[in-house]
Amino acid sequence: MKISELKEALAGLAAISFRLPDGTALPAHFHMTEVGLVTKHFVDCGGVERKETVANFQLWEAGDYDHRLAPQKFLHILQLSTRILGPQDLDIEVEYQQATIGKFGLAFDGRDFLLTPKQTACLAQDACGIPSAAFALPQLPVATCTPGGGCC
Repeated sequence: MKISELKEALAGLAAISFRLPDGTALPAHFHMTEVGLVTKHFVDCGGVERKETVANFQLWEAGDYDHRLAPQKFLHILQLSTRILGPQDLDIEVEYQQATIGKFGLAFDGRDFLLTPKQTACLAQDACGIPSAAFALPQLPVATCTPGGGCC
């Protein structure tokens, strides 16, 4: 989901709710503790330099059970964050505390915001010798690299 899509969805809501990938609802008293700009500058295992930038939201819950983040307040937070995020329509990544900090994508089903699973992948398929068809599978097999094999 992009920032523009989030703003559009928020404009039509009376209340905000988030759901984890397993369908569990986040407690209604969640807080939005951060809105940030995250840039990842890296080299993949094939030696290609890459850069990814996302808008990052951090959701958190505390014992203040009467707290509710209204859609209008969320929109106001997004407006304030423009000075950090800039004018670009960035993809959104959401952090939420579980056993460790979970990173999720974001979608909207017309009623709830859905925290969607994020997956790792090899960005240098040719360098690692992994056939393209392997990436279409829902669960990727664990690849092993051998010395001199051209993989990571």
